[in-house]
Amino acid sequence: MQLTSRESQNYIAVSADLAQEFARTAIERDKKGGTPKYERTRLRQSGLLKLIIPKEYGGLGESWSTALTIIREFAYVDSSIAHLLGYHYLQVITPHLYGTSEQKQNYYLWTVENNWFWGNALNPRDNRLVLTYDGENYWLNGTKSFCSGSSDSDMLTVSAFPEGKSQPVVIAVPTRSHGVTVNHDWDNIGQRQTDSGSVSFSNVRVKKSEILASEFRSSPFASLRIYISHLVRVNILLGIALGAFEQAKQYTSTNQTTDAYILHSYGKLWTELSAVTYLTNQAADKFEIAWSKGIELQEVEFGEIALAISAASVLTTKVGLEVTSQIFELVGVEATAKQYGFDRYWRNLRTLTLHDPVTYKTREIGKWVLNGEWDDGRVGSAHHTK
Repeated sequence: MQLTSRESQNYIAVSADLAQEFARTAIERDKKGGTPKYERTRLRQSGLLKLIIPKEYGGLGESWSTALTIIREFAYVDSSIAHLLGYHYLQVITPHLYGTSEQKQNYYLWTVENNWFWGNALNPRDNRLVLTYDGENYWLNGTKSFCSGSSDSDMLTVSAFPEGKSQPVVIAVPTRSHGVTVNHDWDNIGQRQTDSGSVSFSNVRVKKSEILASEFRSSPFASLRIYISHLVRVNILLGIALGAFEQAKQYTSTNQTTDAYILHSYGKLWTELSAVTYLTNQAADKFEIAWSKGIELQEVEFGEIALAISAASVLTTKVGLEVTSQIFELVGVEATAKQYGFDRYWRNLRTLTLHDPVTYKTREIGKWVLNGEWDDGRVGSAHHTK
């Protein structure tokens, strides 16, 4: 990823300072779980929430390459914070991809004006949320799981099935709407401060203008959304792996060794991390080009970016699991001491990789490699993708 402008460097410097601040409490907060309220407030104050909103709407107008670099910077020390910010960016651009021109403009402007932090209740595999219409108003009833960033958010992107319909719609819902209950029930082994529990909806009134309804919903450009999700996750995974490697290296370096096994292992992991970093950066560069084309993006071009991101997903998962597991062997029994928090790297990475099993991606890449085709012009399959 090429980051050459002075503004880009300034935003990255801001995120680096925040990352250092968050790093001081990351281990204890990981143990505690719950909502990182203070850290979310600091993100609000930093201006980073409007990073990728175009300047014409009052945003900072930065590139996805800058955003992904910042996400990786946070993941290096605190993958929960990286998760919250990365998926905020994903929700912010959802009206751009799925909405009308008016909805795109309005939600960008309102996000900047109100400094909104976006979360989601969009899990496509959870079909318990239903949208009904009584002839005058729309109503949401049901529950959604894996709702990352829902606590302490201002807006939620929500997917629901209109009653009697087989295709879901996507809705932008204020989190504080009457009838919305964010359930603080996220208690998993990893990503413990991502607020990824469930959200309940009880007779939540929805305006027609809140239902995203672009005529281009099925276009290659709109279909990029799932791959933005994958690319955000890939950079979080890479940040976790790089952070784990650096912490293990620092510990080992204080006990300088000539042990052949240790030297070989660090050399191998460094080489693999270098390769996956290159592949991830290359995927980001290709995505940047695809994003710039907007609705003019062609199906073949979409397939190329989908393949690049899928390949990065596969390799990052493989290398990340190897790094976060092998550091225990390299550091030794000291790595199990709670004060170092080495275990959080593996727990966080393992939790994230299960959101979208790469087995499916590997199969689809193979189908393209051998047969030159992919399913319905799309590569990859959604699991708990938000």
